Amino acid sequence: MRALIIVPTYNEIENIRALTEAIQEVTPKEVDVLIVDDGSPDGTGQLADTMARESSRVHVLHRAKKMGLGTAYVAGFGWALERDYEAIIEMDADFSHNPRYLPIMLEQLQNHDFVIGSRYVEGGGTVNWGLGRKVLSRGGSFYSRIILGAPIRDFTGGFNGWKKHVLQAVDLPTLKSDGYSFQIELKYRAFNKGFKYTEFPIVFEDRKVGRSKMSKKIVFEALKRVWEFRIRAHTSGS
Repeated sequence: MRALIIVPTYNEIENIRALTEAIQEVTPKEVDVLIVDDGSPDGTGQLADTMARESSRVHVLHRAKKMGLGTAYVAGFGWALERDYEAIIEMDADFSHNPRYLPIMLEQLQNHDFVIGSRYVEGGGTVNWGLGRKVLSRGGSFYSRIILGAPIRDFTGGFNGWKKHVLQAVDLPTLKSDGYSFQIELKYRAFNKGFKYTEFPIVFEDRKVGRSKMSKKIVFEALKRVWEFRIRAHTSGS
């Protein structure tokens, strides 16, 4: 299966080469990597260009400035669909999503429309998280599940795989969310369309190098937007 792994970056020069090499080591040759860089001042984009010259499996999409995770993924999805990739995977740049899970993700995508690498199914979990972050994340997924009426266990996680027909069906240009809320909205739209999905367990390992871009503000904004997603879905009938 021809697949693309999208890795959004902003100041990830300490991680991006090692991650890209690790991805290529555990995936077959028909799996490519797209680095979507938001004008990182630390030189991440330039390093990505160097890696793209070194390997035909590595590609780079440059954006002029930091524009947010959600729009980075939408841009990457568009890039992938234009080039007719059969499957597209979202992945963090900081090794929080361990590349060892990619073969499982690719295998599950053979039989499902979308696949969630889940911290909140049996066997999943997190490492090096404080109590507050655990409560926000798990609580956010539980809250979304209740309000939206969808049984997805890990609504807020960012390690997800999509068949191209799912992304073609969810009206990507109207996805305006960011961060946690982007992941919630995209999964909810796919679920509402009736697409077949599964969740498999992953252990999320907090970054060892660099600084996290997640904040309480992003989380609480996502929880507010959940109601918008529900109202919009009921209004549109989808």
